Amino acid sequence: MSSRIRTPQGHILLLDIGNTHCHVGIATPRRILAHTDIPTAALLAGEAAPGLAGLIGTRRLSGAVLCSVVPSATTHAQALLKNEFGLEPLILTHRSLRGVGIDYPRPETIGPDRLANALAARHLHPPPTVVVDFGTAVTFDIVDRNGRYIGGIIAPGLAAMTDYLHEKTALLPRIRIRNIRSAIGRSTEQAMLVGAVHGYRGLVRELIHSLRRELRAGSLPVVATGGYARLIAQGVREITCVRPNLTLEGLRLLWREHHPDGVA
Repeated sequence: MSSRIRTPQGHILLLDIGNTHCHVGIATPRRILAHTDIPTAALLAGEAAPGLAGLIGTRRLSGAVLCSVVPSATTHAQALLKNEFGLEPLILTHRSLRGVGIDYPRPETIGPDRLANALAARHLHPPPTVVVDFGTAVTFDIVDRNGRYIGGIIAPGLAAMTDYLHEKTALLPRIRIRNIRSAIGRSTEQAMLVGAVHGYRGLVRELIHSLRRELRAGSLPVVATGGYARLIAQGVREITCVRPNLTLEGLRLLWREHHPDGVA
């Protein structure tokens, strides 16, 4: 029988704090059980406790882990977790990252959500691996064949591109982004959809091909996440899989890396 002492196996609270929403999950060390979104504004206003309590329910928490791109919200989240649940969260930074290395000139400038994504992708597929996150911006994050985060690509997000056209032109409408089969628009809205959806797929495909050449990778797993991941992936066969909760998965894996004795 092993002499190692195992930590109590409760549930883990996962918080991915973005500029607009805080994506929250409840997990065991093995898998995510449930998740929800809470407006980041509610966190900043001190009104996020009911949403967290509703997600947690009667589950016993053994810890929390978070990543954040909003420093002021990080402070509010720490206070909330301590005051309401008695927890000191593990905060993902380049210093607390485990499970994937970093080979980057200024690692402190890497968004922690991008590090979480890289960790999750490294766990899902043998490196080299690419994550494409379709958010306000579309970000590509690359893990090299040695399992190290080495950098990425940032481009305007799909909604940002179409909103810009509406805001800067007198006659172009604001559109609801959705799939369109034809490459020929038969109305102004359809023409914008073709440019957005088909054009964006072309951008993603070309960037993936460029990465494959630079990495000299015959096979390059590409994991997509974020709001428009499924839509774009429908026409980009280079995308290996879509993982909507990839960032939360990275946070769960970070907890496991820091608490290996708490995993049955």
